[in-house]
Amino acid sequence: MSRRSRKATPEPGTPRPTVSVCRGCCCGTEKIPGVDHAGQLRRLKETAGATATVRAVECLDACEHGNVIVVQPSAEGRRAGGRPVWLGLVNDPDAVADIATWVAEGGPGLADAPDILGLYVFQPSRRVQAELERPGR
Repeated sequence: MSRRSRKATPEPGTPRPTVSVCRGCCCGTEKIPGVDHAGQLRRLKETAGATATVRAVECLDACEHGNVIVVQPSAEGRRAGGRPVWLGLVNDPDAVADIATWVAEGGPGLADAPDILGLYVFQPSRRVQAELERPGR
């Protein structure tokens, strides 16, 4: 038997929330008119990038809810019971600001989302949820 101490297995999850911004076939395109899509992503990166990982992802297959943003909890947030929150029809600059504020406060599991974001929450299919949480996505 080895006398070396065993290293603790690292906990799954990231140390900070992840904000996934759909930029696939519908979201982020002229199919959703009147929205500065590039500006929306840029504002999220500028305002939430210090406290969360903000990334553009391919189509999340929830086109009827475009623009779609998913806020995933940090490892600490997941331990506290936080789960990914799917937000749809995020086409208002104020909603982007509310998302940035929420993740700056800790995101799912660690901070309550502003009440107004409840209007944007939707539940995607289990298949779509599993795709987002697939390693390497």
